[in-house]
Amino acid sequence: MHHSGFVNIVGNPNVGKSTLMNALVGERLSIITSKAQTTRHRIMGIVNGEDFQIVYSDTPGVLHPNYKLQEQMLEFSRSALVDADVLLYVTDVQDTPDKNAEFLEKVKRMAAAGTKVFLIINKIDLTTQETLESLVDFWHRELPEATVFPISAQEKFGIDQLFDAIRNALPECPPFFDKDQLTDKPARFFVNEIIREKILLNYDKEIPYSVEVEVEEFKEEEQIIRISAVIYVERESQKGIIIGKQGSALKKVGTMARKDIETFFQKQVFLQLFVKVDKDWRSSQGRLKHYGYDLN
Repeated sequence: MHHSGFVNIVGNPNVGKSTLMNALVGERLSIITSKAQTTRHRIMGIVNGEDFQIVYSDTPGVLHPNYKLQEQMLEFSRSALVDADVLLYVTDVQDTPDKNAEFLEKVKRMAAAGTKVFLIINKIDLTTQETLESLVDFWHRELPEATVFPISAQEKFGIDQLFDAIRNALPECPPFFDKDQLTDKPARFFVNEIIREKILLNYDKEIPYSVEVEVEEFKEEEQIIRISAVIYVERESQKGIIIGKQGSALKKVGTMARKDIETFFQKQVFLQLFVKVDKDWRSSQGRLKHYGYDLN
């Protein structure tokens, strides 16, 4: 008897959804920084066993959109409510429960209608036992149909128990993907994400949010992978900031990204980075579709 299901991870920004996904999958698929809006896409991670397949989905943090890119990110999060066999609603010990009340109401309706909902209280290593107990009580009242799991995704505390509960909640079903498949995304996607993560880590203010990365060449040879990627910004002034004095900032990003890409593919990498302007791409439906921000 084989069990399979879609396990979708949703919640507010910065509660640790990507860290949780990586811990459950056992691979570093989602990029992680302390900045909000780090995750822009819906990213699948697939865990296979002899008699089960779990298809996890990491999603962008739920936010009130200010431009078309954020509207599309919100749609990725909403889409995760539609096809979930198990929904992981992630909060943490510092989260404000009513931050996105409308989205939470949708989760409540799903739970009331019979969808298996697990309420994850993350980062419990950052609070006291007393505070945690009051949070657990609060969520029991707020989402009575949900099962509450206090965890620390960063410290891997409670992950095994959560994994077992997810596996036991899967419906009887054949696998959706090949058993050797780890994700639904192509190799180029993870190169884009690793480069974008380094930009999030190395630049401040609006710069990281104005950036999109596109791999123009991905050529895998026997000994090395040759990659050429373009970093797109919205304005000419941002281009100068990304490049830095005598190219120093761009070189730092390239070195950091290359090391992580080599770890990801377990192979030597030659990485070339270029910076170009794509004016106001975040507000252009056509450009967003070109960069893959499309549900279809």
